[in-house]
Amino acid sequence: MVKTPGRVVTGAHYGLRDWLIQRISAVFMVFYVALLTTVVFTLLPQNYDAWQSIFSHQWMRITTFLFLACLFWHAWVGIRNILMDYVHTTGIRLTLHILVIFSLLFYLVWSVDILWS
Repeated sequence: MVKTPGRVVTGAHYGLRDWLIQRISAVFMVFYVALLTTVVFTLLPQNYDAWQSIFSHQWMRITTFLFLACLFWHAWVGIRNILMDYVHTTGIRLTLHILVIFSLLFYLVWSVDILWS
């Protein structure tokens, strides 16, 4: 029996976790879009007050917040992987990572402000 040397593993080891995050968040986003489409075609909102009444329900706000959190997390995984693959200078890549993180967190906080104001 011949022994072969073990694999040399390199990289950040995000593969399976990233794949699962992308799939789970995508499934939730599809669920939300189907829900929102059903609500909109059922109620047919024609003005601001009608739209405001749709989002006045706590379950709709929470579901919308979860959708946006999934969207931002989905975006983070994709953008991070693109930056890791194509931006080879560590300083530039780290700076871009930080800018993307702050931007997505800002948008998440802003979303909470919009949904609950």
